[in-house]
Parts: sequence; C-alpha cells; structure tokens
Amino acid sequence: MVRSMTGYGRCETTAESETGDSRNVVVEIKSVNHRYLEVGMRVTRDFGFLEDPIRKYISSRLSRGKVDVYVSVGSSDNAESEVSVNLPLALAYAQALTQISAECPGVANDITASTLSRYPDVITVRKKSVDEEVILSEVMPAVRSALDDFIAMREAEGERMKADVIGRAGTILSIVGEIEQRSPQIVVEYKARLTERMKELLETATVDEQRIATEAAIFADKIAVDEETVRLRSHFTQMNDVLEKGGAVGRKLDFIVQEMNREANTIASKITDATLAHKVVDIKAELEKIREQIQNIE
Repeated sequence: MVRSMTGYGRCETTAESETGDSRNVVVEIKSVNHRYLEVGMRVTRDFGFLEDPIRKYISSRLSRGKVDVYVSVGSSDNAESEVSVNLPLALAYAQALTQISAECPGVANDITASTLSRYPDVITVRKKSVDEEVILSEVMPAVRSALDDFIAMREAEGERMKADVIGRAGTILSIVGEIEQRSPQIVVEYKARLTERMKELLETATVDEQRIATEAAIFADKIAVDEETVRLRSHFTQMNDVLEKGGAVGRKLDFIVQEMNREANTIASKITDATLAHKVVDIKAELEKIREQIQNIE
C-alpha cells in the first residue's frame, strides 16, 4: 500500500504494572515530508531511557519523513520519594548564622530546623529509582497504538494520492494518443503546402514529385515522436506497477517522473504544429502535478 509522508497518531492510556501500580501515558506522533527518515523525540524528564528503544521501534516501521514523537509518562499511584539531609552542610549554615548573631549586635540567633531546611541543598528529595524494563513495558503498548493510527492515516492519504496520480496519468495518456493520431497528418499537410509553394515558385502545374517526397520524408523524420511516445507509455506502465506494488516507493516514482519529463521535453522540441504544442504543455502541466503528489509519498 502507498503511504503519504504526513500523518498524525495519538494514544492516551493508563498503564497497569504487575505490582498493581498505574501511570498515565500519552504518546503523540506526527510527521511532514523529508528526503530521509528523521525521528525526533521529546520524553518526560527522568524517562530519557525510553528514547532509544522507541526510536528503534518507529524506525523499523517507517522509511521516510521527519517524524516528531512526544511521550508523556506520569508518576505511578504508589510512587515513593527519598528524602536525604546534608548534615555537614546544615551544620555549616548553623555555624554561619551563629557567627552572624554573635558579631552583629541586636541580631537574634533564632535558628530552627525549619530555618535550616530552607537553605539550598540541605534537604534533597529524589524519586526512588525505577525499573526501566517495567516502565518500557508499560509505555510500548501506547507507542504501538499511536503508531498504528499514524500509519493508518498515512495509508489513507496515500491511497487518495495514488488515485489522483493514476487519474492524471490517464489524462496524459489520452493526450499522447491525440499526438500520435495527429502526427502523420502534419506530414501530409506539410507535403501539400510544399507542393503548392513549389508550384507558385516555378509557375507551373507540375512539380518534381520525387523531390517533394524526399523533402517530406526528411521533415517526417525530423518531427517524428513515436519513439518518445512509446517510451512515455512504458514509463506510465512502470509507474502503475510501482503504485500497485506499494511500500516505500516515493524515490522510485520520483525517478520515473524525471524520465517522463525528459520525454515530454524531447517531444516539445520536435513539435512544429501549434495544436500539438499546446497538447505538450498540457502534458507537462499534468506531470508537474504528479511530481508534487509524489513528493509526499513515502
């Protein structure tokens, strides 16, 4: 299936651990066009260890796009904290305050434990260490769910883009058919104009038919676009096969469209008929729209 490179997926859940703890987990994934795959991560502070396994998992399922991933992990219901006291630092503060009181008249020494606890780094509160494997097992289901939604959105958009490309390809092939049908008539008209001109110049009713045939043949060879139209049709067949195969086909399609543009430019350089010249402009306009669509395919 063809995928777009833009998408969005989100999952919010309450993860339950084997110990009975629960924590709120929110995962958001969004992306835009990019030549390669680039995964950016933002994870709740103290849970940075989640970044590498989540990035590897996402990279295993995507091929292209600039992907931004946001992971919010709440504290568990039974989360505990460790409170530690830096007694040497508290003693140093107490001595400093006593010294201030002794050397500054009128300044009371009103030191209390509460006073000392407010000074920087005297009391430190830390969350107890967590089991990284347990946290990862709680978060990954939300990551998978968000990524599934994200990919589903990419695939839905990709199918719409595929339908648009195929529709425009049909339009171009129809125009190519008109060019192929019109091209032989251009030679006939050229031959007729050449004959009339020769008659006017020579002021006679008869002209050298062999000379006219030779000139017409040279002209026909000069404006012949059958090789280009055959290759153009071949490129469209190849593009259709790639679209039907699906997967990460954006780069391959981009190359095919470049080849199509090359054939269209060659046809344009050979065309001398005004009607067909406008037809080639229509082909190139449709090819540009196809190229724009393909730029967004993974």
